[in-house]
Amino acid sequence: MSDPMRPRAALRTAVVWDVLKDALDGAGQTLDVLDTGGGTGNFAVPVARLGHRVTVVDPSPNALFALERRAAEAGVADLVHGVQGDVHGLFDVVGRESFDVVLCHGVLEYLDRPAAGLGNVVAALRPGGTLSLLAAGLGGAVLARALAGHFSEARQALDDPEGRWGAADPVPHRFTAGQLTALVADAGVETGAVHGVRVFSDLVPGVLVDTEPGALDALLRLEAAAAARPEFHAVATQLHVLGRKSAAGG
Repeated sequence: MSDPMRPRAALRTAVVWDVLKDALDGAGQTLDVLDTGGGTGNFAVPVARLGHRVTVVDPSPNALFALERRAAEAGVADLVHGVQGDVHGLFDVVGRESFDVVLCHGVLEYLDRPAAGLGNVVAALRPGGTLSLLAAGLGGAVLARALAGHFSEARQALDDPEGRWGAADPVPHRFTAGQLTALVADAGVETGAVHGVRVFSDLVPGVLVDTEPGALDALLRLEAAAAARPEFHAVATQLHVLGRKSAAGG
């Protein structure tokens, strides 16, 4: 496991990073990568350390300032470029079909119009380019509310079209694996793989992971083993879709 994914943060990012790194390593060339909503560079900086050029689009100037500092500390300032903007206004700051890979991690669930936002993300890809999409999963939220004893909220999330458990829910949209892959297909991308992310880690007491010798590594291995198994997608906190845009531009 790579160092950006260690130690505790690995539980949230390791599965996605392993899948993404394999896709980037398999390219065999320097790629132009767009990270939408990339914030302080949790993925952008490690991607740049692999030798790829990364553009981060994020609405927060503070996050972009932290990104610049982080990239400099990692020695990849020449490969990371941050610009202020958002997905709905994406082509005010970047060009269409300008990137080999686009990351859309933790963005779709906060958009007023997820399908339109995803359409912009895919339009930024060159034909044949790779999409890495990470979004909130419905099943994980239902399970978490139920295990916390909030049974009415769990039922509301289960029945709500957007997967929300109540007015205080900070997440506007949650998705099933089927809903995400349908959105991806409608946007002109063929799904290559779906992974469940944080299947167990949000349910395991933090004190156990932090104090039990070897617990973190064992939990990471369990997450990795379960991630690609469809039977666990329904209870994952997040869902990751890796796909490829039609070579014809779709």
